[in-house]
Amino acid sequence: MNRTRSTAILLLVVLPLGFAGIWRLQHGIDKQLGALNEEQDQVLLRSGKMMKLMSLEYAPLMADIYWTRVVQYYGSKGERHEQNLDSLWPLLDLTTTLDPNLLPAYRFGSTFLAEARPVGAGSPEHAVELIERGIHENPDYWRLYQDLGNIYYFSMRDNEKAAAAYDAGSKVPGAAPWMKIMAARIAERGDTRQTSRLLWSEIYESTQDATIRDNAKMHLMLLKSDEDKEQLDLLLAEFAKRFARSPKSLQDLVDAGMLRGIPVDPERFAYVIGKDGHAELNPKSPLLKDEPLYRRF
Repeated sequence: MNRTRSTAILLLVVLPLGFAGIWRLQHGIDKQLGALNEEQDQVLLRSGKMMKLMSLEYAPLMADIYWTRVVQYYGSKGERHEQNLDSLWPLLDLTTTLDPNLLPAYRFGSTFLAEARPVGAGSPEHAVELIERGIHENPDYWRLYQDLGNIYYFSMRDNEKAAAAYDAGSKVPGAAPWMKIMAARIAERGDTRQTSRLLWSEIYESTQDATIRDNAKMHLMLLKSDEDKEQLDLLLAEFAKRFARSPKSLQDLVDAGMLRGIPVDPERFAYVIGKDGHAELNPKSPLLKDEPLYRRF
């Protein structure tokens, strides 16, 4: 009996220590493997052509794996609100070298690259390089010309090149008719809210990527709020002219019969009058927090 009890006590003491030792050993192994994987990634990322040569007929499969890593990398950085996306371009370079026909890598990858920090990598030059590679490898896919035009228009503010990209894309068999219209509109009018709304609406309707869709939605909401505030500023100026005083709040405009009710932004928060006397977003509106991240115009 005493021997059995002694064995049980010994097990109670030894087993936890053993498990703790195993956990520390496994933790150390995982840490070393993580460092090794990171080191291997850095080596592979510098040699896309070598990686393709080594992959042989499995290159497209390897491209899919690395494209998955691109999405995970971008998503994890976004969740942690990290602005360092320096590995995004090398990952995309490797992915599209392994499989030059992987269209999602060009389309979504270029968007990730072109968006300003902290939403994206803030590297529109690399985005253009990526898309131009995609066009060279997939000349019959007109959507890549659309993406190129978007980058020039939104990220680089180069209306001439944006119009040229849309025009070139409009000549690809099967291209949407609005590509030609968009080329003419940008060439004629340049940066206008109406043009931007048309482009973002098309991106929102055509993309299958949730991140890009949410991005387009945010831009559309900000464009709508800009339009609302401009209209309200006109009414504020009219009120001051009519009553020889500035309104204290938008309720004054309602009381004067100039508004049916206090207007709200796309997030359903009422607009307010700022200290400078102009209409502004409500301090409680989520748009006010997101505005600096997405604002382009």
